[in-house]
Amino acid sequence: MSQDFVLETQGLTKEFKGFTAVDNVNLQVQRGHIHALIGPNGAGKTTCFNLLTKFLTPTRGTILFNGKDITDTAPNQIARLGMVRSFQISAVFPHLSVLENVRIALQRKLGTSFHFWKSERTLNDLNDRAMELLTSVGLESYANTVTVEMPYGRKRALELATTLALEPELMLLDEPTQGMGHEDVDRVVELIKQVAVGRTILMVEHNLHVVSHLSDRITVLARGAVLAEGDYETVSANPQVREAYMGTAAEEDAA
Repeated sequence: MSQDFVLETQGLTKEFKGFTAVDNVNLQVQRGHIHALIGPNGAGKTTCFNLLTKFLTPTRGTILFNGKDITDTAPNQIARLGMVRSFQISAVFPHLSVLENVRIALQRKLGTSFHFWKSERTLNDLNDRAMELLTSVGLESYANTVTVEMPYGRKRALELATTLALEPELMLLDEPTQGMGHEDVDRVVELIKQVAVGRTILMVEHNLHVVSHLSDRITVLARGAVLAEGDYETVSANPQVREAYMGTAAEEDAA
């Protein structure tokens, strides 16, 4: 594996009782890039993500992170190595404040999440860093807001802050703009650009506007296999890709 690649898969395959959901996928995610994984419904994108973060076990193939074989590594160990996934459905504690959500993520990084006997003063020591993270995603004015009371787009920004609290080298973003209006989408696109500085991002994203504005490289999946790969101009000009994915998306947008 080249040092230029943070993440690489070799022949990654997942079969479910004779159905091949991910079919011999060879993926190379370059350090410092935003790499998008796209494709029509049922293409295998989420299954591929689940394999990378070890929520599923590959039938065959190898996963390398910074040159280390992590194919048989447990999910919690993957996160400790620096590969952290943000989930498709906002994964925050709705009845805690925004600040408390980030503070819990910071405790996880320190390994003190379950130290309930610690004094509140000890936890307050994390507040400065928590506020820095909230400021980085434009949520400093929401610090004391109960999370359930925030708009959906702001909750996704909070999820980015909690992910950043774990100091990931590689962030895996699963449909970061799903269910958002145009204003929230534009805001989250800018946030992803900001948090990508000095990091690598691999994302599953259905919104082609987002993909075109963010991605350095795109891998297109169809029926579990890699259909095409390249920058947006290259991929969007591919007739097979347009037929399998982009034409469908364009028709839906026009409807």
